[in-house]
Amino acid sequence: MDHYDLFVVGAGSGGVRAARMSASFGAKVGIAEERYLGGTCVNVGCVPKKLFVYGSHFHEDFEDSKNYGWSAQSPKFDWRTLRQNKDTEISRLNDIYRDLLVQPGVDIYESHAKLVDSHTIEVGGTKVTSDKILIATGSWPTIPAVPGRELVVDSNDMFYLEDLPRHAVVVGGGYIAVEFAGILAGLGVDTTLLYRGGLFLRGFDRRIAKFVAEQMVNKGIDIRFDVNVERIREQGATKVLSLTDGSELSAELVLYATGRAPHTAELGLQEAGVTLKESGAIQVNDDYQSSEPHIFALGDVIDREQLTPVAIAEGMSFACSQFQGTHRPVNYHLIPTAIFCQPNIGTVGPTEEEAQDIYDNLQVYESSFRPMKHTISLRHERSMMKLLVDGDSDRVIAAHMVGPEAGEIIQGLAVAITAKATKADFDQTIGIHPTAAEEFVTMREKVR
Repeated sequence: MDHYDLFVVGAGSGGVRAARMSASFGAKVGIAEERYLGGTCVNVGCVPKKLFVYGSHFHEDFEDSKNYGWSAQSPKFDWRTLRQNKDTEISRLNDIYRDLLVQPGVDIYESHAKLVDSHTIEVGGTKVTSDKILIATGSWPTIPAVPGRELVVDSNDMFYLEDLPRHAVVVGGGYIAVEFAGILAGLGVDTTLLYRGGLFLRGFDRRIAKFVAEQMVNKGIDIRFDVNVERIREQGATKVLSLTDGSELSAELVLYATGRAPHTAELGLQEAGVTLKESGAIQVNDDYQSSEPHIFALGDVIDREQLTPVAIAEGMSFACSQFQGTHRPVNYHLIPTAIFCQPNIGTVGPTEEEAQDIYDNLQVYESSFRPMKHTISLRHERSMMKLLVDGDSDRVIAAHMVGPEAGEIIQGLAVAITAKATKADFDQTIGIHPTAAEEFVTMREKVR
């Protein structure tokens, strides 16, 4: 029976980082993955999603080029070409992840793993033992128990559709729902987004979310708030949705993007003495240690922040703590993130609503404008930027943006905000002209 210093269950972003760094520190490491190396992000998440976003945006570029003097025949989109080229790129990344594990000497088991006890794992018809076990199995899409749920698809399915529908309904209000609504509409699909609340993107700045909704409507997406689905039935090749407002809606495809749950089923966790939260997430302390001292967990499966870079940071923190003897804590209080809706959202720091409860002298700076490109293209798309400042210390505490390449711009600002830059520092910084990013260093008048 093989014995390891560390055995990792799940080869997503967090699990791979923890495994390969632990091995590089001298630990004997094994890892099990029953689906695909790279986990959700590489296979059915961040990477293919952004490739689809790129693909869906070209139609606007073709249109915008006309007022810049370009003329061409009407372009035609082929879904299967995009899907196949996406698959090719994902296969390349799968191989890279394999190399990342093989190079430092990690043993890879491409089978389902289940805990027998706190030191024993059954994987691929055999048993191995380990001093420490790390669970990094991520999360999985959830679909509520609505009658007719067998007729819908989830976000995983979207990356492998045989054909693109003519009409689609997206149910949900999180970043996945908003992103896929933009992708579908951009690829020429007549798209409706349904959300049960009054405004989507809960947890994001409210003015930013409202601004994005306006831009999406301008792009032809039918957004319906304060409505939910009561049941779904099939009518030929069409799905008919009965809604809570008494209306009906028909579509060839119904996508439910209503959340993701920690993927902890059938892992033998409770038999091994691991305590789970009501959500199914593994309960851990600050060192990612579960109720069973030899079993650890990180990433989406602990349901703190379901973001790839956070899982990677947690994997690094775990490896350093357990096998290098150094302390590298993860800062959960200032996490930059982006939503690849169209236009993009980039954000770092608290929302205005959150900051109002923290800072007595909150100062808000905002700017909304038509990007320079569209002064000639005449596209009705606007950008929005927002800075939050602690008036007592003059420190910039948050930056929010809606506009092209928002994530790229906010990443740089995240460094400045992490370094505790003040509004005076921003004001003294010379802008790069003409860019949208310079707006962040030229805001002078408070709006609130």
